[in-house]
Amino acid sequence: MNPFEAFGVWLSNSIAWLLDFVVAIGPVWGTLIASLGIFLETTLFIGLVVPGDTIVVTAATAVRDPLHFFILWASVIIATLAGQSLGFGLGRWVGPAIRGSRLGRRLGDENWARAAAFVDRRGGVAVFVSRFLPVLHALMPVTVGMSTMPYRRFIAWAAPAALIWASAYVSAGTFAGVAFRDLLISGLHWAGYVFVTVIVAFVVAVWLVKRRLSRATAADEPLPHAKIDVDVRDDDGV
Repeated sequence: MNPFEAFGVWLSNSIAWLLDFVVAIGPVWGTLIASLGIFLETTLFIGLVVPGDTIVVTAATAVRDPLHFFILWASVIIATLAGQSLGFGLGRWVGPAIRGSRLGRRLGDENWARAAAFVDRRGGVAVFVSRFLPVLHALMPVTVGMSTMPYRRFIAWAAPAALIWASAYVSAGTFAGVAFRDLLISGLHWAGYVFVTVIVAFVVAVWLVKRRLSRATAADEPLPHAKIDVDVRDDDGV
């Protein structure tokens, strides 16, 4: 066995051990953990420290049938919207206090102003696009809550973004897991290489999309600072 094959066997065995551990958690607990992770990832500033995307992809590697896929996919969407809705509510009622808090100040006035200006210029489009952007995805629900945008408009733009996000991440994890197991059962020593290639390709694709969106957003920032109207209450309620 040459070094390439030997490393492939070791890699496949290591990945198999990891995926077996994820499967052993069970579909119910796996879905709950993924949902909790993405809920925290989309709520307030927790999204800056909780790797919700990694948790979702990892949970998806344990998917083995269409029903499990659908339940995980739907749960991730619901948890995402629940987290964003909580962030919106906090922004609407205690947004200024959150921004002025120690953690809020550590995020920098520039990031707050950037999020506010983006919402002011693009409205619902900013809500949609921010789901795929670093930093902004954590600030956007609170920022929108402090703006004049009604909740119904916010959730109408957040929902399709959550659907696309969940579809991409759950599908990537599922495909990698299923492909790896099928190749491993066939006795192919390079099954681990395929798994890593799929994950790396997905990570690179996500990075390219985020980079393009970040550049497009940066190019659409004529105002370095922006005010947030925190006193307006509309007819739509919160």
